[in-house]
Amino acid sequence: MQAQLETLGQLERRLDFAIPSADIETAVDARLKRVARTARIQGFRPGKAPMKIVAANYGLQVREEVLGEQVQTAFASAVQDQKLRVAGFPRFEGKPAEGDAFKFSATFEIYPEVVVGDLTAVEVERPVLSVTDAEVDKTIEILRKQRTRFDRVERAAEKGDRVIVDFKGTIDGVAFAGGSSENYAFLAGEGQMLPEFDSAVVGMKEGDTKTFDLAFPADYQGKDVAGKTAQFEVTVKNVAGPTMPELDAAFAKTLGVEDGSIDALRAEIRKNVEREVKRRLTARGKEAVMQALLDVSPLELPRALVGQEIGRLIENARQEMQQRGFDPKEMPFPPELFEEQAKRRVSLGLILAEVVRANNLQAKPEQIQTIVAEFAESYEHPEEVVKWYYASSDRLEGPEALALEDNVVEFVYSKAKTVEKQLAFDELMGQQA
Repeated sequence: MQAQLETLGQLERRLDFAIPSADIETAVDARLKRVARTARIQGFRPGKAPMKIVAANYGLQVREEVLGEQVQTAFASAVQDQKLRVAGFPRFEGKPAEGDAFKFSATFEIYPEVVVGDLTAVEVERPVLSVTDAEVDKTIEILRKQRTRFDRVERAAEKGDRVIVDFKGTIDGVAFAGGSSENYAFLAGEGQMLPEFDSAVVGMKEGDTKTFDLAFPADYQGKDVAGKTAQFEVTVKNVAGPTMPELDAAFAKTLGVEDGSIDALRAEIRKNVEREVKRRLTARGKEAVMQALLDVSPLELPRALVGQEIGRLIENARQEMQQRGFDPKEMPFPPELFEEQAKRRVSLGLILAEVVRANNLQAKPEQIQTIVAEFAESYEHPEEVVKWYYASSDRLEGPEALALEDNVVEFVYSKAKTVEKQLAFDELMGQQA
């Protein structure tokens, strides 16, 4: 079989090829004979119908099946001969038979040649942070605050109190959507409400009612009220003051330290904080490395691969919405919203594969074992988690991918101009100081 390759664009190709008619007819005849052995045709016992009758009943279907298979086989052979890497699925078109051959064309895209740029000219930040007693103390305070108890008080509301209010908002005397509520609870002065609302409530007692004006910011998320001034009437129904638990044995026991030892609690918290800090530092460093690889390795991407990735992202978004209780059928998922993310993911997939291939950075068994152990150590029975992972090779794909990415990150650090960046604990953990 001869095939002719035509370049239509940087990545788009068309392959014209022909399949001898004799090959098609031979394959059709052979398949019809197999069908005839078990064919059930009215008026004949199974397998006893004449070939003409079998061909009349099954010939069209068999011919279509044979043609499809022959086209796929011929295309695969031609692609292999041409040493092409096909991206996505080809689009086949049949042409009228000429002489003793059926002619077809396949239009498709190929994978781009990936050339990783000069990493030695790139500066990459490597985030660092050491966990000290100060970070442990801060985490303990956060844990205490999360377990704050609120008790009713007979005084004016102060910052940090939990208040329960009824409120009604109007603009030019007309109520608006989302402007009214009953028994609404929030922490006064903690930024959960707009500043004017917070300021109005602080200083009010249970049973007090107040009317005040509130100017919505121009960039407020509620477009119908953004930039407008509303009048609110608010009634305080309850004021509760906060009481944080003491750092004592009882508190330690609520966090799983059976003997109530504060030293054991601090050691456990330090271990957990160190694990989370490591995870976040790794993620930040990985993001910087991936961006560096993208910057030095521009690629022309096959539209087919980007389209497939957009489809996967949309499906993931639908599943996430469904898990949150929303009906994905009622939510639009325009493909263009996912295009840039899809391009980034496809680009990184191609670049990482080339970096790994060219530098032998495949994940080693001991690396995978370490990652699985790190996953497991946060569970009550780590050994059961480890067994679960190693019970199926499919379950190890995630840890293996992480190990591979870690290898790429360290490789880039070794080649690039790596600069350590000291991070503050609050910055890394996304907390306000």
